[in-house]
Amino acid sequence: MRLRHRVLAAGVAGLTLVPALAITALAAPGPGDTTSPVESERVDRVPTPKLDWYKCYRTAECTTVRLPLDYDDPKGATTEVAVLRVKARDAKKRIGSLFVNPGGPGGQGTVLAYEAPGFLSADVLDRFDIVGFDPRGVGFSDNVACFKSTRDQTLALAGMDVAFPIGAKEESAYIKSATALGKGCSTTGKRLAGAMSTAEVARDMDVLRRAVGDKKLSYLGFSYGTALGQYYANMFPDRLRAVVADGVINPVSWVGTPKTADEILDDRLRSADGAYKALREILVRCGKAGKAKCKFAEYGDPVRNFDVLANRLKAKPADINGEKVTYADLIGGTLGSLYSPDGYEFIDATVTDLWKATSPASTAAQAAAARQALAARIAERRAQVKRQKDAAEKILARDFPYDNGPDALSSVVCTDGLHPKKAGNWPALTAASDKRAPYFGRAWGWSSVQCAGDAWTVRDANAYNGPFNRRTSAPVLFVGNYYDPATNYNDAVSSSKLLPKSRLLSSNSWGHTAYGTSACVTKSVGDYLVSGTLPPAGKVCVGDIQPFERTPEPALETRGPADASAMATQAGTAGNGAKLPPVATRAPSSILLGTR
Repeated sequence: MRLRHRVLAAGVAGLTLVPALAITALAAPGPGDTTSPVESERVDRVPTPKLDWYKCYRTAECTTVRLPLDYDDPKGATTEVAVLRVKARDAKKRIGSLFVNPGGPGGQGTVLAYEAPGFLSADVLDRFDIVGFDPRGVGFSDNVACFKSTRDQTLALAGMDVAFPIGAKEESAYIKSATALGKGCSTTGKRLAGAMSTAEVARDMDVLRRAVGDKKLSYLGFSYGTALGQYYANMFPDRLRAVVADGVINPVSWVGTPKTADEILDDRLRSADGAYKALREILVRCGKAGKAKCKFAEYGDPVRNFDVLANRLKAKPADINGEKVTYADLIGGTLGSLYSPDGYEFIDATVTDLWKATSPASTAAQAAAARQALAARIAERRAQVKRQKDAAEKILARDFPYDNGPDALSSVVCTDGLHPKKAGNWPALTAASDKRAPYFGRAWGWSSVQCAGDAWTVRDANAYNGPFNRRTSAPVLFVGNYYDPATNYNDAVSSSKLLPKSRLLSSNSWGHTAYGTSACVTKSVGDYLVSGTLPPAGKVCVGDIQPFERTPEPALETRGPADASAMATQAGTAGNGAKLPPVATRAPSSILLGTR
């Protein structure tokens, strides 16, 4: 059966746990850990699939594979998983296959593999077949659907049509829609939603590793894809050749513990803290650069004035030529801009025009000009997003109008870890998060409300809860970016300390994930994947783009994204010419799923 063609959907991080299962304590690492008898039996008794490849999309090969829905019942129900590969350019020097995952949850590995020639380094493309598969329930694979129709889904999720809710009315509507999503996945979508934990995807990947003929796994995962890589490393510790995790999620925080069971997911992962750190540093550097390089510096201290602007919009949304721009739009858009290494330019241009459009000190002419510039930027960005979507649909044409992005994302987020019991507690919990991490606490905190115990009830009995400190057959290379707004650098540090043989590569970089944004990171990752050579312990790379250290581009006024969903899914171009990994994302569902 050929792939059903769908456009990529991206999403967030987080997952829920079976209450009856205790969190496994961290085991003391042995001299060399092996796959447990239980996991070996689950995956090894599945016959090696015969991959019936066919030419697709001009430069790739595609196939689909039927895998057990439940690995404890390998002869029972199955689910179809889509696989795409781009073959190694130098067949004589081919090492094997490199599995890739872009994150999400909900990102399509098939799309990332297809686009690999645009962002992976030459040595990696020469030596590996690049293999991507869409995790079960996602993309070209059999889709999870939590509603019976597009109409039912649209009506049910209407309350989530904001970047994040502000005020009791929006919060109530958001909770109502999120609860409907959780209940829909726990009933209508239960068959797949209850079998989409990261552990199930790791098992699928091990069977596919065998199917492509590799004795051990080579893997490159971004964002949520780092969780998948770490799950595999701990579930199958003796089956690794080389694993790279860029934009790291700490799996213990992801799953949660009895002590953190009542915390919302982002209070464990602290993505909001990473976003605030990045924004504040940009604003500080803006002030130091001065108005010649940062327009917002003309009006005084950028740190203080961003807060003034935020409070203005909280009090009264800005009217931009008939379109309302709210506080949530400002924060959601800012968060989206932080995903790109040159996002500081977008932030500078947008907040400067918003400042002039809303400032009592602006003349009527200045305010009008600023509103016009903002309106043009919004229109241009939306047109750009439409062009990108239309182009993608010509290559990966839709034939299924139901957008299962929210369903797929939630089916992973809500079946891997622990979440608070009541959705009604989210307003207070996210308000507290916002005090800890200004602006972004709510933006990130609301992303997992559908996982509340009174909304989400379907479980995966075979979800993996740890340990996450196994001694692996090959080291895992963790890559952490100091100013990542989605996967906090601290998670790269703490995750690297869990695995005894791992190595941490740090980078003073901007945007989400570091590969492709720093020639140093890109080379280090390539060296490890190809030859197994790790970077020196303690090595710190530097991003090719640093805020306000280059001359602003003349076309900035019309190229900066202005709406949250567009900015969060944007793929940029690194200073070294390498295209950034598309949708290497972990972001709030409301932003990444295009509800705004």
